[in-house]
Amino acid sequence: MNFSYVWYDTAHWLLSPARAASDITKHFFENPDNPLTNTPYGRTVSAACELFERTTRRYGKPAFDLPTTVIGNEEVAVTERIVWEHPFCRVISFERDHDRAEDQPKLLIVAPMSGHYATLLRGTVETFLPTHQVMITDWADASMVPLAEGRFDLDDYIDYLKTMFRDLGPNLSVMAVCQPAVPVIAAVARLEAEHDPLVPRAMILMGGPIDTRRSPTAVNRLAEERGIDWFRQHCITKVPPSHPGFWRDVYPGFLQLSGFMAMNIDRHLTAHYEMFNHLVEGDGDSAEKHRDFYDEYLAVMDLTAEFYLQTVETVFVNHDLPKGEMMHRGQPVDLMAIRRCAIMAVEGERDDISGVGQTLAALDLTPNLPSDKKLYHLQAGVGHYGVFNGSRFRAQIAPRIVEFIENHSREPARTKPSRASVRS
Repeated sequence: MNFSYVWYDTAHWLLSPARAASDITKHFFENPDNPLTNTPYGRTVSAACELFERTTRRYGKPAFDLPTTVIGNEEVAVTERIVWEHPFCRVISFERDHDRAEDQPKLLIVAPMSGHYATLLRGTVETFLPTHQVMITDWADASMVPLAEGRFDLDDYIDYLKTMFRDLGPNLSVMAVCQPAVPVIAAVARLEAEHDPLVPRAMILMGGPIDTRRSPTAVNRLAEERGIDWFRQHCITKVPPSHPGFWRDVYPGFLQLSGFMAMNIDRHLTAHYEMFNHLVEGDGDSAEKHRDFYDEYLAVMDLTAEFYLQTVETVFVNHDLPKGEMMHRGQPVDLMAIRRCAIMAVEGERDDISGVGQTLAALDLTPNLPSDKKLYHLQAGVGHYGVFNGSRFRAQIAPRIVEFIENHSREPARTKPSRASVRS
């Protein structure tokens, strides 16, 4: 049995006194009555204490913290409301206090369930608040879901999406950011095959692993080389007794985070060294930017073992979707069935997680979707994170998505087949 989670919890508990002592020391050297506070020595000790505390703490789930937005020229209040809820996921709707809000297109953002919380897409949500009725999936930390709630695998994920699309429709557009691109297009394909009238009008797939045989990245190659048994043996562990999900098999978030950080360890070490210097020099603004980023980046959640392993095997090892071999509840996931839901594929030129061409494959695998319902956007100069956040996303990607949704959100469904695709 893999006891890594137990050791992780134990190490965190053993470090608690040291973190408390570090915090007390930090406050002592920040006290304005302390003559050493504004000296180079005092700032150095305070900075060292903060870095120690931050690198050894367990980060909690962040908040979206989006109290207002601007519609037209008017600043309006934004409130969060839960509009759909099941044991492993809830959907948050960002309600805006404006007369025009209900006339705008509905957009469901499907956040990745790959270790980070949905708040990683805070900037994505904020970008679309002025123009859309925005909702987002808020996936549960598996360690917080009691074992009595049962399993949750890739088939359950697709079931959840199908139910969301029906409950939150009609005239719904859906945006899948990275990992959910596969289950989202699978859910749409199943609804299309069932001739469901509430199939989404449009889906936007952003940096998703539709076909990881194209431009394989280090992440893709690792999965193929190791095989599913290696992941089962080395990545799955039991939730310790201190959590509500005690004894559930999970892929812990801290393992996923360590893998992400190892890919760019030099950058992370440099960032922490620079923060130390900012604190010593009294550059509070730069230090605060570092805090904001890492408060989000270091907050991680656990995934159920069955979901993680099924996803790795289906998407990264066997490539079932592009081969036409993916199944859901004994039924084929046939992308040829997609005839009504428009598809936009967005990729980043420098994406080192989902290589260029992997998301574009969605357009090639749906020949029965009319060509005027397909759009491809390759964004120059951005990596994986820049596909859904940052200045280029706001200035160049988001406007094209807004236009795409507007063109397809309310038009009558079409079924005329076509094998062409549009790439721009």
